[in-house]
Amino acid sequence: MRKKIKETIVVEGRDDITAVKAAVDAELIEVNGFAVRKKTTLEKIRNAQERTGVIILTDPDFAGEKIRKTIEDYVPGVRHAYIGRKDGTRLKDGNIGVENASPEVILRALQDAKCKLIDRNDIFTPLDMLEYGLVGGDDSKEKRQRLGLELGIGYGNGKQFLAKLNHFGITKEEFFNAMKK
Repeated sequence: MRKKIKETIVVEGRDDITAVKAAVDAELIEVNGFAVRKKTTLEKIRNAQERTGVIILTDPDFAGEKIRKTIEDYVPGVRHAYIGRKDGTRLKDGNIGVENASPEVILRALQDAKCKLIDRNDIFTPLDMLEYGLVGGDDSKEKRQRLGLELGIGYGNGKQFLAKLNHFGITKEEFFNAMKK
């Protein structure tokens, strides 16, 4: 069973998400490389830092370091996880990136960054999603979009949104207040 990580992990791209999800159970934010400079992306990272803490795990190259610096300048106090160039290099073509690291290497990097392993008891269930019209209705997608914006957790499909509610520690009170708005 994969270890659950309290912090939100920031990665560069979709392939990195796949690699990290193979190693741990955590909420991830994909910055799409240098698109990290978008204010909406940086605000999403800031919100995650306030709620859960953030660990940055970028490629061991120049671009990865620039992305780290951009985030750190905007969101002080983030932590950093590093993989070595050797562990992040694909042998057949020399491609360097988090997506090439083994789950063991990724977990070790996160533990070195002092991630918090958690035993999480989820507050929200799939039944809650159905009961509050966040799945299964004609307007469910729109409701999740508005609620995600109000709570500062972003959009997700039903399964992703449920995971975000629980990962970010949204309380029932916060949830109901946001639903009223």
